[in-house]
Amino acid sequence: MTEPVYPFVAVDVPRDRAEELGAHLFDLGAMGVEERDEQTLAKGAGSGKVTLVASFSTREEADQAIAALVEEDPSLAPRIEEIVGDAWRDAWKQHFEPFQFTSDIVVVPPWVAYEKKRADEHVLELEPGRAFGTGLHATTALVAEMLHDRKSSLPGVRVLDVGTGSGILALVALIYGAASALAIDNDPEVIDVVRENAERNGLADRVVVREQTIEHVTETFPVVLANIETRVLRPIAEDLTRAVAPSGLLILSGILAAEHDEIVARYTSLARPLRYLETRRRGDGTGDDWVAIAFAAS
Repeated sequence: MTEPVYPFVAVDVPRDRAEELGAHLFDLGAMGVEERDEQTLAKGAGSGKVTLVASFSTREEADQAIAALVEEDPSLAPRIEEIVGDAWRDAWKQHFEPFQFTSDIVVVPPWVAYEKKRADEHVLELEPGRAFGTGLHATTALVAEMLHDRKSSLPGVRVLDVGTGSGILALVALIYGAASALAIDNDPEVIDVVRENAERNGLADRVVVREQTIEHVTETFPVVLANIETRVLRPIAEDLTRAVAPSGLLILSGILAAEHDEIVARYTSLARPLRYLETRRRGDGTGDDWVAIAFAAS
């Protein structure tokens, strides 16, 4: 049987153009776009640049996107990266090692033997597979920290994780006692990855995974998480807010510090305005600071 081939377009871009060019890659037919830096295992991007990695359904679509990018801006040097079968998983394995995610959760890849260091330590086995989200990026860690500091209020509640990726944040919420989680993503590749990660952590019976976008979610949840990026958080503000139960919590991340005030203004001035609670901020080692913002619903 011929193994599937997954075509990606990778392009190194100035950090201040990443959002614009990321959106343009979607216009060119990308199914998903990730911005990578040193914290997301990127290799090759020089100082002041990030690497955009866009997935396409066919090699032809990827080639067409590259041609369009070069025609529009000859200074760009987009390149094809094709992953055959499980090579994507193996590539992650070269770099992904156990690390302290929160003060009491250690993220461990399933191919590494690990012994708990103390009785109250939680071990979260995680393999990203073809999904985005290892927990290494500042934005993911910031959301996890907020969940940690609110873990006394999580037992028994339902959580919605929007743009779940590997499912890491939904699983953290479950470890901290949430009754159940709905993990949604618009990338069909991640669905099985999240289910596998839930299964290996004994949490499969408490998480539902759907290929779905937020506008099609009709339920409400006491806790809603969205670690995406600002260009996505802007247009889905009303839908995200609608999904938060009365007196519920919304945590947003994927936001650069420079975009903080815009997002706070947006989410506190909706038809159903949220109340701003707090901001956490962290650098990513490349000169940029990222934030996570918590809001409360009325």
